[in-house]
Amino acid sequence: MATWSFLDRGKQMDFDGETAWVTGASSGISEALARGLAQRGAAVILSGRRLYALEAVAAGLDTPTLVLPFEATDLDALPAIAERAIAWRGGVDLLINNAGVTQRSLALDTDFSVYRRIMEVDYFGPVRLTQLVLPHMVARRSGRLAVVSSVAGKVGVPLRTGYCSAKHALVGYFDSLRAEIEQAYGVGVSVITPGSVATQVALNAFSGDGSQHRQADPNIDNGMPASQAARIILDGIAAGQREIPVAQGGELAMLNLRASDPERAFAATAAWGASLAAARDHA
Repeated sequence: MATWSFLDRGKQMDFDGETAWVTGASSGISEALARGLAQRGAAVILSGRRLYALEAVAAGLDTPTLVLPFEATDLDALPAIAERAIAWRGGVDLLINNAGVTQRSLALDTDFSVYRRIMEVDYFGPVRLTQLVLPHMVARRSGRLAVVSSVAGKVGVPLRTGYCSAKHALVGYFDSLRAEIEQAYGVGVSVITPGSVATQVALNAFSGDGSQHRQADPNIDNGMPASQAARIILDGIAAGQREIPVAQGGELAMLNLRASDPERAFAATAAWGASLAAARDHA
């Protein structure tokens, strides 16, 4: 089994012979990641809610594959799932957490249950799974952990108070985790911050009452192809990159502005929020 440790950071590593576990793997970025990992020689564990969709992805991969479906909010089931994943090939070399759901509603119109649901799926699920795989990697003094946050994990934007909260929380947890384990145990941590990627995420978003949004988002529809996003992510993980931006155009500019001139970034998002509030108040 291939191994990777912090000492390898900065070298371009491949995934040949590794075992990679990808969550949310039935579609979108994660499906593209699974295909990319298979092409680079990794054995792949596919997880998500929809067994039939995971099996369809697995059928198209020319690599050893294990399908492990689970519901991200069923935290009590995850220990047994993690045990099966680790036992399959004697360990997990790479875990990529990418199960998640977003939101399209102003805070004034959002029921508290929506916040709870988003945090359960987008934050507690990935943290729980990471905590279960972590002792195994620490014991071996090798491995890589990755999480798909978002540009919204760095920049607070309107209509996504719940989503931004969860994605900011992921950045905090994984940045802190990296500080604890990177040099001490040789386990790498990559935080991925995509902007708009062409997936079904907007259609599956929550509305303020918890129902499915079911409306397309032109920014998402015209976003970066999932295959391109996956290539950037895998190249970054292979290089031991601690933070991997996957954004372009205005979203990349806003990500950089939030770091270099936060007051200007806040002013820009506030102007966007003001236009949405005006439309709401005059509806």
